[in-house]
Amino acid sequence: MLPCYVVLDLETTGGSPQRDRITEIAAVRMEGGHEAARWSTLVNPGTPIPFFIQNLTSISNQMVHDAPTFATVVPQLLELLDGAVLVAHNAPFDHGFLLGEFARLQTNLRVRTLCTVRLSRALYPQHRSHSLDAIMQRHGLSSSARHRAMGDVDVVLEWLHVATLEHGMEQVRRHASRLVKGIALPPSPMKTALDGLPVD
Repeated sequence: MLPCYVVLDLETTGGSPQRDRITEIAAVRMEGGHEAARWSTLVNPGTPIPFFIQNLTSISNQMVHDAPTFATVVPQLLELLDGAVLVAHNAPFDHGFLLGEFARLQTNLRVRTLCTVRLSRALYPQHRSHSLDAIMQRHGLSSSARHRAMGDVDVVLEWLHVATLEHGMEQVRRHASRLVKGIALPPSPMKTALDGLPVD
């Protein structure tokens, strides 16, 4: 699809990057069409996870109690994202949460993004809904870990594979390249010591 990209998904305590925090991160780095790295971690959000979110994600307060803070996992995240396009389903959501967490660390995250919701709209304009559940139903995809970060990453990767088979690599690459947002800049160095701060 693209020369180098990272499919990423977050689980969070809610929908607001200003108020809520990250509870789980998963990412798979793809280089030249091949998986180069796979990483996931629970994250201690520093705030209670609402009950309905626990039910949705199956991530409990007990599970994240001893998990690392977002600040602790930043080096691994930046290493994965180095030189890559960040790909996510509804990318403004995930990117917004990452920007919020980096802002709390008094630094910036500079990374290009590609939203697979927009890519799905470009490739399948005849369909009304492009939610992950709608895409799964349309293409016969399944997941035993829906609403867990790596489970959703794997669904997006599987959908990209199916879309490539159906439309051809050149058409998928053309639409993906057109939809990439942002400037090709490396991630900023951290400006401050990484204290454990609240995450999702």
